[in-house]
Amino acid sequence: MDTKWQRNSATHVHIVFKKAERVITANSEKVIRHHNLTPSQFSVVDILYTKGEMRVSRLLEKILATSGNMTVILRNMERDGLIYRNCYAKDKRVSVIGLTEKGRKLFEKILPDHKKDLEKLYSILTDEEKVTFISIMKKFKEII
Repeated sequence: MDTKWQRNSATHVHIVFKKAERVITANSEKVIRHHNLTPSQFSVVDILYTKGEMRVSRLLEKILATSGNMTVILRNMERDGLIYRNCYAKDKRVSVIGLTEKGRKLFEKILPDHKKDLEKLYSILTDEEKVTFISIMKKFKEII
């Protein structure tokens, strides 16, 4: 079998992608974990910080988490004083989640170092490679 074909196969692409993803994830989560947050909790704080208060169902769509997992994440974040939960004004059965002042301050504390880590991590790519990488990754949105 032709070795060049194998190295360009979907399987090989996937293996290389997964290995790179593992390295990227490990490096990009250092600051987050240093502040005793999980990546999922950081995603919640990030979304609420940038988008504001929202219904739980909308938050789930934004971070692509399962509702069972999200229930635990939100309960722990509420316990730790990072978020608040209120009833939705139009339907009391629906919860609205927002960021507390403590959550806002934590995000503002983490963000500069997180951005620095990401800049360092992706500095191995040229600006042109970053544009190409983004373009390639966006193609996967079309699959869904």
